[in-house]
Amino acid sequence: MQYTPCQNLCDKTADICPGCGRSREEIENIKEITQKAVDLGLRQGYSNIDEYADAIAAKIKKKLHQRHAIRQRLAQANS
Repeated sequence: MQYTPCQNLCDKTADICPGCGRSREEIENIKEITQKAVDLGLRQGYSNIDEYADAIAAKIKKKLHQRHAIRQRLAQANS
């Protein structure tokens, strides 16, 4: 499955967004975790917001790659 970013074609009444194809639940979950990261940065008073955002993105990428690799190895071992 591919992630599709927002295309600004949202239909707030639909279960699946016609623009990005994501479910309403997925969209809400992403909004929630994004808001938590923003709130943390504001509470901490970070002035280097680009570095903060880049660091979070890098950590997410690293963890996703690690877990994806583990899943692939497990799938290969089980096949």
